[in-house]
Amino acid sequence: MHKKEIYTAGKELREAEKVLILIHGRGGSAKEFLSLANRLNTPDFAILAPQASDFTWYPDSFLAPVAQNEPAYSSALRVLKELLEDIKETGIASENIYVAGFSQGACLTLEFVTRNAQRFGGVVAFTGGLIGDKINTENYSGDFNGTPIFIGTGDPDPHVPVERVEASAEILREMNANVEVKIYKNRPHSISEDELKLANQFVFN
Repeated sequence: MHKKEIYTAGKELREAEKVLILIHGRGGSAKEFLSLANRLNTPDFAILAPQASDFTWYPDSFLAPVAQNEPAYSSALRVLKELLEDIKETGIASENIYVAGFSQGACLTLEFVTRNAQRFGGVVAFTGGLIGDKINTENYSGDFNGTPIFIGTGDPDPHVPVERVEASAEILREMNANVEVKIYKNRPHSISEDELKLANQFVFN
């Protein structure tokens, strides 16, 4: 399904002390999404961006029944799991691993880290929430142990309801994440300058 095709920027993985995984949105490309790191406080990071097959991680809305997004959905999670294990094998601990995504990539970011909760360096979801027509808490395990997680979203947003963002944030908090949510009235489906500033202050400080 999805191949493990990773684009890189910043420091070489074996020379870096910190790593940022960037997850692009629907129709986006990993190669282009790498440029987001230039707007974040990540000058000494290794930047890794996986590429979705056909530029889409899963075919339907993140609010569709999970079965409708298979097998692409499970394949996407598997790519991220393998990437996380590859990073750890170089000796980088989870508290020095960061994950950020936009839109479909933000949903995948939150779903992945919540299924594998541990002390990450930090997590940023630019417009996203946990995946499924209903949130299935049985999928989530572990302890974020204070991981800072920033979620920014618009109200209304054409793809991500505020209610799902808030419900997702509550689950993250229950798993001991330090969650900051910022809701922007009538903001277009994009990443705003204020979100970048808050992500830098809260996660990449």
